[in-house]
Amino acid sequence: MELLTQFIDIVLHLDKHLAILVQQYGLWIYGILFVIIFAETGFVVTPFLPGDSLIFVAGALAAIGEGGMDIVTLIGVLTLAAVLGNTVNYQIGRFLGPKVFHWENSRFFNRDALVKTHAFYEKHGGKTLVISRFLPLFRTFAPFVAGIGAMSYAKFTMFNLIGALAWVVSLCLAGYWLGNMPWVKANLTLIIVGIIIVSLVPVAVGWLKHRTA
Repeated sequence: MELLTQFIDIVLHLDKHLAILVQQYGLWIYGILFVIIFAETGFVVTPFLPGDSLIFVAGALAAIGEGGMDIVTLIGVLTLAAVLGNTVNYQIGRFLGPKVFHWENSRFFNRDALVKTHAFYEKHGGKTLVISRFLPLFRTFAPFVAGIGAMSYAKFTMFNLIGALAWVVSLCLAGYWLGNMPWVKANLTLIIVGIIIVSLVPVAVGWLKHRTA
C-alpha cells in the first residue's frame, strides 16, 4: 500500500520529482528517461509506468534548460526509446505466439487488456500502432499483438516510426511551449491529472461499451 501511495505521489507531482532527478544526475537524465519509456513500451508487464505526462513534463524542463536539457536531443532520445521498446515487444510477441491468450490475469499481466487490444488490432490493423501510442495499456500491448499476429516487420517498422514520432514530438513540444506558462506552472498537477484522464477516456468508453454489450 505504501509503494502504491509513493507511486501515485510521483505520478501526480512528476514535475518536482523529475526536476530533482535532473539536478542530481544532470545529462544522465536522458538515460533515465530512455529506460522508462523503453520499459513502458517494451514489456507487457510495465504498462503502469508514466508515459504521456513524463514526456510533457520533460519538454517543459527542456524549455527552461533545466540541467542543460535540449529539446531536440530529448525528442531524439525518447523517439529512439519508443521505437526500440515497440520493436522488442513485437519480437517477444512473435516468439510467444497466440498461446499467451491462455495466460491468466495476474499482478504482472493484464489478459483482458491484451484481448481488447487484439480486437482493436483486428479491426484497425497497422493504424493501431499509431493510435495506441496515445492510449495507456493499449500502447504497451499493441506491438505485442502485432508480433502475435505476425505483421510483416517492414509494415510494423513503418507504423512504429510514425506512431513514435507523433507521440513524442507532440507531447514534448506541448510541454516545451506550454509547460512554463504561469497558469500551467501553477496548475501543473491538475494538468498531469488531466492528461491521464484524457488518455484513459477512450479506454473507459471501450470498457463501458463492452459491459453494455
